[in-house]
Amino acid sequence: MNTPKIVVLGLGNTLRRDEGLGVHAMERLYERYVLPPTAQLVDGGTLGLELLCYLEDADRALVLDAALTDGPPGTLLRVAGDEIPAYLGLRVSPHEVGLADLLAVAHLRGSAPEEIVVLGMQPEAIELGADLSDAVSQRLDDLVAAAIQELARWGVQATPREVPLPGRLIGLFASAAHTQP
Repeated sequence: MNTPKIVVLGLGNTLRRDEGLGVHAMERLYERYVLPPTAQLVDGGTLGLELLCYLEDADRALVLDAALTDGPPGTLLRVAGDEIPAYLGLRVSPHEVGLADLLAVAHLRGSAPEEIVVLGMQPEAIELGADLSDAVSQRLDDLVAAAIQELARWGVQATPREVPLPGRLIGLFASAAHTQP
């Protein structure tokens, strides 16, 4: 029996405050937890269609991203399957390729993961800047906890690190992937 391969994509532009909250949540997950080798953490930033290779190689995908909700800033959202394109699409500029576009191409190629779940959070501030708003910063651990719960549903054990890794600077350009030490 093959162990399913899972990819956790942190999406967003970290130069536009809360728009980068998916990347910040993925970083926090990496800093505080160790995942088995079957789960890959990917800092997707704003790479768009360049992330297709990660989706096509996965059985399941967990996406962390800013999402427009009807709630106040910091409101969490979980969507899966056909619900995903209806709820996402926060774009800062018209040239950005959104998650819905990425998933559409994966489906057209017949290579989309069998299960995709998006965990999002309502942003408060998306203007230029590197820091998260207070509302989003205060709920970031809740988003990480929801990610751990989703991974556990898929049979993936997130083991707390005895000593969390120090916070890392997120570069101007998204890195390809984070490997677990």
